[in-house]
Amino acid sequence: MTLSAPELVTAFTNRFGREPAGVWSAPGRVNLIGEHTDYNDGFVLPFAINRSTSVAAAPRRDRTTQVHSAFNGGSTVSASLDDLQAGSIQGWAAYPLGVLWAFEDHGARVPGVDLYLDSDVPVGAGLSSSAALECAVAVMANELSDAGLTGPELAALGQRAENLMVGAPTGIMDQSASLLGEEGHAVFLDCRTREAQLVPLDLAGNGLTLLVIDTKVSHEHSTGGYAARRTSCERGAEAMGVAALRDLSLADLPAAAGILDEETFRRVRHIVTENDRVLAAVDVLRGQGPAGLGALLNESHASMRDDFEISCPELDLAVDTALSAGALGARMTGGGFGGSAIALVNSDDADAVTAAVTVAFAAAGYAAPAVFTVLPAAGAGRVQG
Repeated sequence: MTLSAPELVTAFTNRFGREPAGVWSAPGRVNLIGEHTDYNDGFVLPFAINRSTSVAAAPRRDRTTQVHSAFNGGSTVSASLDDLQAGSIQGWAAYPLGVLWAFEDHGARVPGVDLYLDSDVPVGAGLSSSAALECAVAVMANELSDAGLTGPELAALGQRAENLMVGAPTGIMDQSASLLGEEGHAVFLDCRTREAQLVPLDLAGNGLTLLVIDTKVSHEHSTGGYAARRTSCERGAEAMGVAALRDLSLADLPAAAGILDEETFRRVRHIVTENDRVLAAVDVLRGQGPAGLGALLNESHASMRDDFEISCPELDLAVDTALSAGALGARMTGGGFGGSAIALVNSDDADAVTAAVTVAFAAAGYAAPAVFTVLPAAGAGRVQG
């Protein structure tokens, strides 16, 4: 359970001996559909969720930054802003310090600052705990430095921090969802133009619940599988003579099958069909509403399982069991190789689906999953002070 804003103020004061200038918060995200399309200049449809990372902060008179985390064993990391460079910080502190480095690298002068962090976004669950942390620090730094950067500009700095300080080759989606989200809406993002549109996602009003099934199989974007998929996509785009896989359509797939090796073709096919599914999902939400998403969610999971090969037995079991128990649709969400699945269910069926998944995991000898609901929430900003 994360600290409330007043509790975070008290914790900051106890740690640093003075009151913070304010408290800022940024949500995690669920990607409704559009997986691994972001770094291929494609389309994604995430939404900010009602789980977040918060930071209490106060500027210092020197160039030192102290970062204390309540959710990483209570550890504190100290660094001079003058000494930061790409890749110079390791571990969890690379995320907040990476954002401050990205601000300075962008030309914004950031004061030294004391930070106290807390979060209820599960780490390694595919809900973008990293972007929540980055974006909470980004909106704080933007205000304390008077940089005046827009949401899309802050998203780009968060991505730069994750790419160059952390070493994870992620796209722009997670930071964009955390910064641009609105209550009751998903964020339809064109990752090439960075144009974002809000799309209605009224789950409760349609008698629906979105379950997150955290398999407890942790993943790391800075390690092998994610980077290998990105490299494969770049190889496929080069072989097809396009700048990015965004530039291919369903009509190009027969030609691609004759040009690419079998594995690269399957990677390409996932991206091309996933982009098409995102566009279809936006049309469904603007037309019939979220109850019509089920088939698209199912097709997305099959593509990630078979063509992109980023699922795992626990994710497949979560999806298959949810569907068998009455879910309208289900898919893994996030970068893959662990993390979470989502299941769209009629609200009256939520308890039954949760119970079925829990029983299935126990029968398979897997660790008990955490199953909880999420709602589309507002994006990052100041919450106190």
